Amino acid sequence: MIQAVVLLSGGLDSATTLAIARAEGRDCHCLTVDYGQRHRAELAAAARVARALAAAGHRVVALDLAQFGGSALTDGSIAVPEAPSEGIPVTYVPARNTILLSLALAWAEVLGAQEAWFGANAVDYSGYPDCRPEYMRAFEALANLATKAAVEGGKFTLHTPVIALTKAEIIRRGVALGVDYALTVSCYQASAEGRACGRCDACRLRRAGFAAAGVPDPTRYAA
Repeated sequence: MIQAVVLLSGGLDSATTLAIARAEGRDCHCLTVDYGQRHRAELAAAARVARALAAAGHRVVALDLAQFGGSALTDGSIAVPEAPSEGIPVTYVPARNTILLSLALAWAEVLGAQEAWFGANAVDYSGYPDCRPEYMRAFEALANLATKAAVEGGKFTLHTPVIALTKAEIIRRGVALGVDYALTVSCYQASAEGRACGRCDACRLRRAGFAAAGVPDPTRYAA
């Protein structure tokens, strides 16, 4: 079986990505990063999803990006916006995806895996620059230059199976693969129990996705 590292945040997109990787015959080693995010309930959600989708293993790496701040997700003094905004929102975490993918690449080398799977989405998303397809292609190129495995003749592949799908399409795909979205947390300011605020950008995108997919929304909202 092909070994793969799957970045698993505990949200809707990453859970669907894990289900797709499993359906395509991958032995999935899930990696979750505790980077000091405000919505820490997603860490417990990631563990639930990894168990439910029969991951080969699940590892949580602690890396405190709150030391730098610069984002509403890592700096408690910056409020999470509850209305649409122009440009890149303050929920963007500087260099987060580069860091997450680098950690996945490092673990893949140790495991002897030549694949990473990442639930980035560039359709129904918040406009983050590190979610774009061209960025994913650039990181894959970097991985094939910067690793011992690549120098010795291996080839690293970065799979982003939901990057060009709408939220509704992602949800329909996940439902077909048996994903229980009640296990996931997407809210940027979820409570410790995982209840969603229903007002932030992540909640708006998630709610609209279920409505467009014609699938009942299993999200637990705070009110």
